[in-house]
Amino acid sequence: MRILLADDQSKVRSALRLLLEQQPDVHILGEVVDVTGLLDWVKAACPDLVLLDWELPGLEADGLLPTLREFCPRLMVIALSGRPEARRAALAAGVDAFVSKGDPPERLLKTLRAVGARG
Repeated sequence: MRILLADDQSKVRSALRLLLEQQPDVHILGEVVDVTGLLDWVKAACPDLVLLDWELPGLEADGLLPTLREFCPRLMVIALSGRPEARRAALAAGVDAFVSKGDPPERLLKTLRAVGARG
């Protein structure tokens, strides 16, 4: 699975990379810190999945997900947030899954496998 990390916090991106690089079927394509970088990467590389910080600078949830899927129709998106109450808005906007940044790493891996199996 080819994954793009989209989070403006370098510590979060580093932790995600460290966790995911230990998975045999995961390849990290790159990292972005804002929506402009996200759009550029998705246009150029069409990842299988984006781990998307729900508070990413420039994020307008209503328009972003359809735009991303215009460039890459089979794109899966898992929203991440330090605010668990953002779950409802993220799912309503069309993400495939939501994981709180406060959840244990195993939760993210389980969600990743479940979303990957659907895609």
